[in-house]
Amino acid sequence: MDFELSEELTQLRDSVRRLAQDKVKPRAREIDKTGEYPQDLFEAFRDAGLLALCIPEEFGGAGAGILGLTIAIEEVAKYSNTAALMLLLTRLPTGPIMISGTDYQKGRYLPGIAEGTERCAFGLSEPGAGSDVAGMQTRATPDPNNPGGWILNGTKCWMSGVAQADWYIVFAKTGDPSSRLHSSITGFIVERKWDGVSVPRTDKKMGVRGVDTGELHLQDVVVPKENVLGEVGGFRLVMEGLNAMRPIVAARGLGLAEGALMYATEYVKNRPAFGRTIADFQGIQWEIAKCATEIEAARLLTYRAACLADQGKFTKAYVPQLSMSKYYATEMAVKASGLAVQLLGAAGYMEEHPTELWYRDARQLTIVEGTSQVQLGLIGKGVLAGDLWWD
Repeated sequence: MDFELSEELTQLRDSVRRLAQDKVKPRAREIDKTGEYPQDLFEAFRDAGLLALCIPEEFGGAGAGILGLTIAIEEVAKYSNTAALMLLLTRLPTGPIMISGTDYQKGRYLPGIAEGTERCAFGLSEPGAGSDVAGMQTRATPDPNNPGGWILNGTKCWMSGVAQADWYIVFAKTGDPSSRLHSSITGFIVERKWDGVSVPRTDKKMGVRGVDTGELHLQDVVVPKENVLGEVGGFRLVMEGLNAMRPIVAARGLGLAEGALMYATEYVKNRPAFGRTIADFQGIQWEIAKCATEIEAARLLTYRAACLADQGKFTKAYVPQLSMSKYYATEMAVKASGLAVQLLGAAGYMEEHPTELWYRDARQLTIVEGTSQVQLGLIGKGVLAGDLWWD
């Protein structure tokens, strides 16, 4: 069992680390204050090939897989979870296409993401259907004028990158509207330029500002049969794409925790108190030690989950291990950012230090792409079903 990164992944980590320090770190606070989309960082990521990390080489990508993207996001998230989200959005909407899309769909939509000429977003949640996916109200009805085509009506909400995206992955009920079976739900690829597609509002957020989150409204949107994702009623296959996302979200928490603890540690080493530094107190050392241990535990869970996903192990049997990474790393990020604020004391609550920014950003991570409670449910069911067992 080898815990060392390959030479290629080590080089990737080091190059992204330099880019994050040079480009992302100086911009993090301004992005948070203005809420403006950091086009300069998007271009920096594009020029460095980071937008192509998870895209297969045959479609213009780097073929670095989920582990490669996880490592890159970890480095960027040390300074900005907004920038980390920009990288995440190269995989969340493209994952279902890579897993269950047609050759046409892969050839049409993946190269633009790898090249940075297009952006995409993912629409699953609705005002009355967040974690309760089966409760969605967006409908897809057969198009009488286009055999195999569909007409979409509904509203998706809390979509990251909704205002910047050129196309969207959207899910709708193709079966009985009252059905709670996943087989009644189908995925579609919807282009922003189509008639009936609009972004009526964006949200005002507590954190992770700079990448707009908001609503996508669909009114009589005509979707050709070529843009049906997988089979009609094939939502289960698309769910596997979400399973594969767990370590990528975990990486946002992992990087945030690392950045917060490093900053707070440097602060207490230099902050005098009672004739010595804060770092000289054993109680402070213990808190740093506990947090550092949890960061390393989260790293092992996250890297293992990424490796499993890259091996195609994102089916039901592997859900517990994948969900553990997302649950543990994001909850740990909340703890680490809270500790960082506490170690700085009153200073940690002020905008002159990034600790309060990490504290706000961390809270989002336990909610997006499956709340901590959803992850616990999946882990628990996996143990009860024997998918995770120890003899």
